[in-house]
Amino acid sequence: MSEAAIAAQLAAAELAGDSPELDAELLLADLLGVSRTYLATWPERELSAAEQAAYRERLARRRSGEPVAYILGEQGFWTLQLGCDASTLIPRPETELLVEQALGLALPARAAVVDLGTGSGAIALALASERPAWQLLAVDAQPAAVALAERNRARCQLDNVTLLVSDWFAELGGRQFDLIVSNPPYIDSGDPHLSRGDLRFEPHSALVAGPDGLAGLRQIIGAAPRHLNAGGWLLVEHGYHQAEPVAALFTAAGFGGVQGCRDLNGVPRTTLGQWR
Repeated sequence: MSEAAIAAQLAAAELAGDSPELDAELLLADLLGVSRTYLATWPERELSAAEQAAYRERLARRRSGEPVAYILGEQGFWTLQLGCDASTLIPRPETELLVEQALGLALPARAAVVDLGTGSGAIALALASERPAWQLLAVDAQPAAVALAERNRARCQLDNVTLLVSDWFAELGGRQFDLIVSNPPYIDSGDPHLSRGDLRFEPHSALVAGPDGLAGLRQIIGAAPRHLNAGGWLLVEHGYHQAEPVAALFTAAGFGGVQGCRDLNGVPRTTLGQWR
């Protein structure tokens, strides 16, 4: 069977997700170790029986709703290609807004930065790749997530990132930072989306934060002042409907210059404030 025939079969396979044809190409290109451009350039190539069987197995996994990133074992984020598995959330394009904002802050040349709930390490590693003089600490409460982030750190050859198992600030003692950044869980426990699509396969501990989705954000914002240098910043991602309550939490904790930012889709996505 040619790749073109396989791709046509796949496009009609009712794969889960919004982009079945793209998913089809990504799964096939990765299996064959080629680019998507190759698939279009050499449609006459025949697949072996083993390749066809492996491809159908990948199709079945995707048809069940398993995210493409978990099937491939990696996901692009910022300028990096990161290992990805079911121990962590899949890095999402909208979270790159946190990276953009952090890089735009007036921080010391050798800033001390902590990424809380690092997951795959995406935010910390992206910042480290852009600011080699910064010293980054990336923490997560899940040892499996920290192990994955460490593999990604080694993969990206970034020596200015240290990994630590910690439930938010619990293991940080009195350490202080110029920037605290976090993409914590912020979905409420009753959200119907948790039983649909890719979210069914991602770890609930990295998604759900109590009945209103704000439990993790309350902990981080409330404790952050004890771990910030004077003039330091707190920057967090949150849900589309949480901008106002999150801003109120920042103000109540004593932060100044509190402001939100929308992502490329116009959705309220992040809030930051400065500790004075």
